[in-house]
Amino acid sequence: MTSFRPRATSSSSPSSPLRRGRPVAFPGPGSGAQHRSPAPAALLLVPGCAGLLALGCLASVLVSGPVQRPVALAFGGLVALGELTRRTGTEAREAAPLGAAGALAYALLGDVAGQPAHHGVAQTVTVVLAASLLGSVPYVARGSGPVLDHLARRVLTVAFAAVCFRPLSNQGVFDYWSGPAYALLLIALLALTTLCDAVLAAAPAHARTGWPFGPLLREELRGMVGITSAVCATGAVMALAVSVAGLWALPVFSVPLLLAQLSYRRYAAVRATYRQTIASLARATEIAGYTPAGHARRVAGLGVAVGRDLGLSGAELTVLEYAALMHDIGQLSLVDPVPAGATADLPVTEQRRIALLGGAVVRQTGVDAAVAVVVERQADPCREQPVAARIVRVVNAYEEKARDAGPGGVLTALEELRLATAGDYAPEVVEALARVLSRGSLTGPSAG
Repeated sequence: MTSFRPRATSSSSPSSPLRRGRPVAFPGPGSGAQHRSPAPAALLLVPGCAGLLALGCLASVLVSGPVQRPVALAFGGLVALGELTRRTGTEAREAAPLGAAGALAYALLGDVAGQPAHHGVAQTVTVVLAASLLGSVPYVARGSGPVLDHLARRVLTVAFAAVCFRPLSNQGVFDYWSGPAYALLLIALLALTTLCDAVLAAAPAHARTGWPFGPLLREELRGMVGITSAVCATGAVMALAVSVAGLWALPVFSVPLLLAQLSYRRYAAVRATYRQTIASLARATEIAGYTPAGHARRVAGLGVAVGRDLGLSGAELTVLEYAALMHDIGQLSLVDPVPAGATADLPVTEQRRIALLGGAVVRQTGVDAAVAVVVERQADPCREQPVAARIVRVVNAYEEKARDAGPGGVLTALEELRLATAGDYAPEVVEALARVLSRGSLTGPSAG
């Protein structure tokens, strides 16, 4: 296998349990205890606010009438084009970067070819929403249109940027700002807008999944270093260019972002293939009869949830997920399979031998060396292990102990982990596992 090591990011492939803001069904012996039902009020807060704001802005524009219609049509067309070329089939932080850049540029537009821009907050929100809906028509017709959260975030984020900039700009406050001062102003506004967008992304995810808000927000902010930074920079450059060169600057500055989007699609396809390769390798122990079907997938799903609860970053979660998928691959070296693949009850020396053999196999596949380290050290004393190895050890033991158990098997397995000697399982990881399980029913379905 050719060695390929893509940089770990907080995004993941469509089949990955590591998804942005989506609840994942894990833990339990078979497929896991389900997450609790999210509070409807909390989930509807962001879409509700966006809906009320959109209705108010639309009513205001209908009463007063739009201003500078050619400018509104140009930016609306750019946003619609961004939605038409949006990425589908991937869990991306910004599916329509060109549309987002155009929306931010319209909100932060000071002049058009030297003439002041007079549109206000209401017209900004109305144009962006109408263009986003128009560009989404083909996807909605195919049943793959943007989710409500996407439109709600777009409306609220653009409204935030417009509220910060448009009233002062229309009053001429920034007329005498130029050079570095004006550029720093735009950078500061974009930084605040990015923070607003991160909060709007983390809040629904917290309400939907019950994961801690702080780690979710940090993960959003880390992920925004990439595509979101490019979107903000392009939006600012578009606004500055239109101020000098007019609307002809829009197509010129759209081309680089479209090319970057095409490159990202190819990169995402490579990442998806890469993860599918790892998942296929992980199934080798199941096909050979060494471990029960779905064991690696369940450990990976629950392990990622525990890692989220402990505040691991997106890159750390990716390493944890890959290591959990391949944690049992060392069993292929055994002459006689362990009954039901339950290595947690083996002597420590045998566990370490299997772990070292598994790490050696992982290194030969060309997977990131950090994954091999986690696989190798999953049987070490917990105080000497990296956090990811501690999580894999605890979750693997839990899944093995709770497998094929009755209604009380989940609680029994947790109690066994808590009562184990301090050197066996990290107490903080066991408690994180308990918190993750407590968000569900704490009842495990039948194995399978």
